[in-house]
Amino acid sequence: MTREDRNVLREVQKNAQMGLEAIQTIGEKVYDDRLMLDLNRQALKYTEYRNRARGMLQEAGERPGQASSVGTGMLKAGIHMNTAMNKSTSHIAELMIQGSNRGITDMCKAVNHNDTAGKFAMEIAKELMDFEEKSIERLKQYL
Repeated sequence: MTREDRNVLREVQKNAQMGLEAIQTIGEKVYDDRLMLDLNRQALKYTEYRNRARGMLQEAGERPGQASSVGTGMLKAGIHMNTAMNKSTSHIAELMIQGSNRGITDMCKAVNHNDTAGKFAMEIAKELMDFEEKSIERLKQYL
């Protein structure tokens, strides 16, 4: 496994983990059962992507990285701050859409900066980006 493969897979793992953390943090503020169901489905997919990337890294003898405690703390603080005054379904959907957009941007950077990565690493990265785009479309119905 090349350095580029590892970089892409680490970004997939990080991106999926941040999505999971966001859903877990915002979940306690969601009062719309339909939105919560959609977010739970999204969390399951994030778990799949994270585990696939983690497994590929482990097979190559790599230690999968852990999410930055600073990054996780900032994510949680941002969610709490952004929902302190507004816990509406529309606002929560908007926050999740913004997070997915950031995830797509980060994945695009990883793919573009590691363009010689192998087929499998690029495939999972592109699958995750497609999933994020579909999630955004699904969340738009709650705006």
